[in-house]
Amino acid sequence: MESNSTLISYGTMTPRQIWLIRHSETAWSQTGQHTGRTDIPLLPEAEPKLKALRPYLRHPFALVLCSPLQRARQTATWAGLDSFQLDDNLMEWNYGDFEGKTRDEIQKLIPGWSIWTHGARHGESLEEMAGRARKVIERALGAAGDVALVGHGHILRVLAACWLEISPANAEHLALSTTSISVLAYEDKFPVLARWNWQPDPS
Repeated sequence: MESNSTLISYGTMTPRQIWLIRHSETAWSQTGQHTGRTDIPLLPEAEPKLKALRPYLRHPFALVLCSPLQRARQTATWAGLDSFQLDDNLMEWNYGDFEGKTRDEIQKLIPGWSIWTHGARHGESLEEMAGRARKVIERALGAAGDVALVGHGHILRVLAACWLEISPANAEHLALSTTSISVLAYEDKFPVLARWNWQPDPS
């Protein structure tokens, strides 16, 4: 088993870190349906996978923030992050008309469609979501130490892009799996991805 120190030991960093935990599997994440504000639960098989993360999340977090949607709250609880505060800014992208639809279904209506280039019709723009992400970062940096954020794939990808001070559209290149841990940190005072899309070895 990889230790906490191994998990996050990357170069010379300041103590300030922001850990990103993406929620585990739902029925819609398995089918590729866009799951924004639809409040569906995790699949039962997600529980043991999240409990396996507990040794890696035994960290003295000064603050744990969680999306209010139940798939995120279940993730925090099953992963052992019981003392969390809800933050609406960690909710997933509002997909508007595309809620519940797969990319293939949407591209039949809009050829070449991508959430990163076309956005969500009657939903939230990329820049609106980036604005929420920046508010979460500001709140996290106001904490007295390291912070854990429990949320969703697209909002956490955009948050990472905002941390790196690059265009939120570049989050398209930051694939993020369910039940994963990522760490944002500093190296020589520059914001970096200290760890990205990490999952424990099931063996």
